[in-house]
Amino acid sequence: MSDFLTGIAFFLIIEGLVYALAPSALKRMAALLPQMPEGQLRTSGLAAVAFGVLMVWFIRGG
Repeated sequence: MSDFLTGIAFFLIIEGLVYALAPSALKRMAALLPQMPEGQLRTSGLAAVAFGVLMVWFIRGG
């Protein structure tokens, strides 16, 4: 459970850094999201999930 909470903490740290260091870039990106096809968003999300799972697997000594 502590690994899960650590993961959430790292997520919050990274999200906070994006909002703190590049708010205008984040706003521009958010404005572009409605124009992207749902399939492309879904594919990008699934690729990010797969990459994250692979990273955890390699880090944990998979």
